[in-house]
Amino acid sequence: MDYSAALEKHKIFEIVRESARELGLETYVIGGFVRDLLLNRPSKDLDFVCVGSGIALADKVAEKAGPKIPVTVFKNFGTAMLVFDGFDLEFIGARKESYQRDSRNPAVENGTLEDDQKRRDFTMNALAISLNTKTYGLLLDPFGGVDDIRKKIIRTPLEPDIPFSDDPLRMLRAIRFASQLKFDIHPDTFDAILKNKERLEIISMERITDELNKIILSPAPSYGFKLLFHSGLLHLFFPEMVALQGVETIRGRAHKDNFYHTLQVLDNVAAVSSDLWLRWAAILHDIAKPPTKRFDDKVGWTFHGHEDKGARMVPQIFRRLKLPLNEKMKYVQKLVKLHLRPIALAKEDITDSALRRVLFEAGDDIDDLMKLCRADITSKNDSKVKKYLQNFSRVEEKMIEVEEKDKLRNFQPAISGEDIMKIFEIRPSKKVGELKEALKEAVLEGKIKNTYPEAFAFLIQIGAERGLKPQS
Repeated sequence: MDYSAALEKHKIFEIVRESARELGLETYVIGGFVRDLLLNRPSKDLDFVCVGSGIALADKVAEKAGPKIPVTVFKNFGTAMLVFDGFDLEFIGARKESYQRDSRNPAVENGTLEDDQKRRDFTMNALAISLNTKTYGLLLDPFGGVDDIRKKIIRTPLEPDIPFSDDPLRMLRAIRFASQLKFDIHPDTFDAILKNKERLEIISMERITDELNKIILSPAPSYGFKLLFHSGLLHLFFPEMVALQGVETIRGRAHKDNFYHTLQVLDNVAAVSSDLWLRWAAILHDIAKPPTKRFDDKVGWTFHGHEDKGARMVPQIFRRLKLPLNEKMKYVQKLVKLHLRPIALAKEDITDSALRRVLFEAGDDIDDLMKLCRADITSKNDSKVKKYLQNFSRVEEKMIEVEEKDKLRNFQPAISGEDIMKIFEIRPSKKVGELKEALKEAVLEGKIKNTYPEAFAFLIQIGAERGLKPQS
């Protein structure tokens, strides 16, 4: 198959071709770009492999591509990188690799293109296109990658125990590609994941989480999580999520399988948002159901307080998975803590004060909270789901009305703590906090509007009840 026409669309390939010709280097574009070309997917990462020095080739390409294009060199790995025309380019010399049992860092020696293709993780990533003058644009496919792409199969070039034992991160990459592309993993390849899963222990948590986040960002991430679960990999780094799986029955009364419910919520969120952290909130919204599960003879299974305990579990999970311990974590924690509130409102008469409280506590994250809550309405009973969604739509409409009227999103009281101290000439104390809290409650309950005149009048009134007089 000739792909010269596809290469001619991008100036960089002609530059690399000429650079390789001048240096006398046999050169190919390999891996993700070639795979995505066959899949009609956009790709901005270009990997070039040459039989010789990849660093020398990168220097020559930078020289021809334009003035002052910096080249980043990694001598220990024999690779070089540069950026040109919106593409991230990486150059490497063709190589053979061999691994020690306790490390994923290989011993490397120079090799041929075939050697380099053998070390690739999957057949679809071993595809290469020649940039050499006589064979320019020719596709080289020694392991049947084109056929695997056509059949939508993830398969290793070599007997799968070898690549997975050598570099266990490839097991997660197999699942990640399957999830992103909606491909199947070849049975022999999946069996090798089952066999080698314990090898994951030599991989850093940062690398594991990087692949996990890519799975979470898949179009329908539940598929990737099911593969993680059935392969046993999820058990090794995310036991809290595994604990959600299963149904317990006592005296004929069972609860739902919270693992599969969580995956449904995650897919529902993925259908309306590409935000990674909102998807993490979906993953963690019921994470504390296993430790809060109780059976009551009158009401059946309960999970009282799982939202509060779940919010407390978020930091420890983020810390272990090496996720950022910053505002992103606090955002997820907030949504986990509040995820029952709007749904509870859909089951009862909606009061303005209840809506004000949700608006106040959610702040600017109220829209994401509502997306999560709508996604959380799942059941095998379609009429039940339809009824809940209708009620939930009523809550959303009412919330818009209250928000427009009271402007409570991230509201600040019209009178601050400093103002209170000046008004009554008192020092920082418990009384100041009590007065601030009373003002906030009055606004949320709708007793007063959040304006200075109404807040001041209310403050004078409750101050008098506490023996405080305003200073003239």
